[in-house]
Amino acid sequence: MAIYRNDDGADPNGYEEDYRRVVDRADAARMLPGSTIEIIRDPGRKGPPRHVLFDFDGTLSLIREGWPEVMVPLMVETLLATGTSESPDELRRVCNDFVTHLTGKQTIYQMIRLAEEVKKRGGAPEAPSVYKQQYLDRLSVRIAGRREGLLSGRIDAREMLVPYSLELLDDLQGRGVALYVASGTDEPFVVEEVAMLGLDRYFGPRVYGAKEDFRAFSKAQVIERILRDNRLDGESLLAFGDGYVEIRNVKEAGGTAIGVASDEAGRSGRPDPWKRDRLIGAGADVIVPDYRDFGPLLDYLWTANGE
Repeated sequence: MAIYRNDDGADPNGYEEDYRRVVDRADAARMLPGSTIEIIRDPGRKGPPRHVLFDFDGTLSLIREGWPEVMVPLMVETLLATGTSESPDELRRVCNDFVTHLTGKQTIYQMIRLAEEVKKRGGAPEAPSVYKQQYLDRLSVRIAGRREGLLSGRIDAREMLVPYSLELLDDLQGRGVALYVASGTDEPFVVEEVAMLGLDRYFGPRVYGAKEDFRAFSKAQVIERILRDNRLDGESLLAFGDGYVEIRNVKEAGGTAIGVASDEAGRSGRPDPWKRDRLIGAGADVIVPDYRDFGPLLDYLWTANGE
């Protein structure tokens, strides 16, 4: 069985919590027969999901695949400029460590940490927002061809989606659920890229992303709003995500969490081991590598409550 820790690490100032394991092990995990679906624990709902929340990058969109290969070199350059005696390889290990530890939170949190690391080495850090803009400028160069290809029709949207995303969304829409996106990427980019991928027909205006004031947005706030506006309890909520934040938030609300251990670069249909372990540790109820088994997955989720 899964072992939970009950301590509450929420920050009273509204900052999103860093990753920490809340599930030490998942001894009862099993594969759904004939599928790639790993059941960590069965949902305990009284009825089927009515509202479904998706993270965006890595959960649906692959437009920004490879972003750490942009972020980490920028950070290494920034720290080298402090005059530190550390080698580029040493700094790369430091940056990889905290970037991966903070993955799932809004981008600004990684830049806050970068500023702290600059100061620790005797440098005068820029504002985190400056580092964030430098990163976004470089990332925009990396993904420009993908975005142009989608807009021109040269690239089919399916090539920039986690496999079988459209089939999953079609099935969910056919079941009459309301669909939402909540992403740590800046909201204007999320709205734009949702449309580029042709996903706006599923989500409409229910697309949420990071704000200029990072404390004005969190996935927990989106979940709270969904439940409040629709007068729901958390059992009615289902979430898909490849980051720990959405998994933790939906579990804390009483919902069901699907961890998407997506192989973004290879689209191999095999779970990414690092993501899988991290998502199980965050409390995911189910792990999938992508959505190729969307039919058995949704049939399971709609019958696991005893209907």
